[in-house]
This record gives sequence, structure tokens and C-alpha cells, in this order.
Amino acid sequence: MTLRLGDVVPDFTAETTEGPVSFHAWLGDSWGILFSHPKNFTPVCTTELGQVAHLKDEFEKRGVKVIGLSVDQAENHPAWVQDIKDATGATLNFPLIADFDRKVSDLYDLVHPNASDTATVRSVFVIGPDKKLKLSITYPASTGRNFQEILRVVDSLQLTANHSVATPVDWKNGDDVIIVPALSDEAAKARFPDGWKTVKPYLRVVRQPGT
Repeated sequence: MTLRLGDVVPDFTAETTEGPVSFHAWLGDSWGILFSHPKNFTPVCTTELGQVAHLKDEFEKRGVKVIGLSVDQAENHPAWVQDIKDATGATLNFPLIADFDRKVSDLYDLVHPNASDTATVRSVFVIGPDKKLKLSITYPASTGRNFQEILRVVDSLQLTANHSVATPVDWKNGDDVIIVPALSDEAAKARFPDGWKTVKPYLRVVRQPGT
């Protein structure tokens, strides 16, 4: 199954390090991130899981629930959790799915045969409170993810979901944003009474709402 932006993400039940999870029910009304790992006891994955554990407060203050996935057996997770703590100083503080039967991996198209016919790629899915896919990023198994970039993307998605703006290149939370072209100047005056800078008729730069 190929997931596209705007699709409702597949629901599933799975065993995790925090017990059984029914995905849609677990998400509730929160934003969510599902990210996959080739398998347990791999070096890049160990660093990633430790980093996400260190960043748990950052995800929580954005109202984001995080869940990992590894194509391995549940009985192997405790020893890997200890390895993650030894290597990174972080205690796993979010669920890690045991997807040994690849049920979830198949639902989310995480095994790319031309890369590997057994291991998952490093995909990240950002899911909105409506259970729809807002963003997906896929890395090869050899490349660790940049979770600061993922936090930046979440900031953009949450901002643009609530205001008629888009975020420009290299935007960071607090930077100026762009008024979407669909909003007329007349309508924009009501939303942005302090005005904006017109670079081009279709490129109107305005202070980030709420700052």
C-alpha cells in the first residue's frame, strides 16, 4: 500500500514495549509520529531511539505522541532497550512496536525490495488529529534521521493548519511566514491587521501569527 498525503493512515493492533496498542485509539485526538527501524540491535537505530527519548518533552509540548517500529520479536526488545540506555543515556519512554510478522510494515509500505527484501527503510510518518497523513520522509537504512528537522516540520504543520500561511525555505519557529495565495488582500487585512510586506503579488511576507 502506498500512503499519500491526506490519506487516512491504516489502523492496526500490535504488541509494543508498553503492551498492546490499537493505533487509532492510542492516537486519540493527538498528533502522532510513527517511525520505522530495520531491526533490533542495529547501531544507527540505537542512536535514533535514544535521541527521541531525550526529545520526549519537545514532542509532548507540541501534543505529539511518538511510536517506533522494529521488525523484530517482542522478547528481543528488553535487551535492546537496555543497550539504548547504555549507549545514549536515555531510557525508552515511548512504545516500540514488535513487528516480527511485518503486518504493520506491509500496511505502511516500509519494506522496499530494491533496497532490502527483509529490512524496513527509515520512514517517518507525521499524522494529524484527523488520522490523516500530513508528511512522510523516507531515508535509506544507512542514514540516521534528523529529529530537529522533524520537530521543525511539526511546528510548520501545526502553524499552517491553524492559519492561512505557509512557511518559506529554512523557516524556523518564530520566523516570518508567507500568506497563502488563496487569501485575497481584502481577506488578509482582516487576518493580518498589522499588514505585511509584498515581495511579489503572490509572495506576501508577514510576521508569524502568535509571536
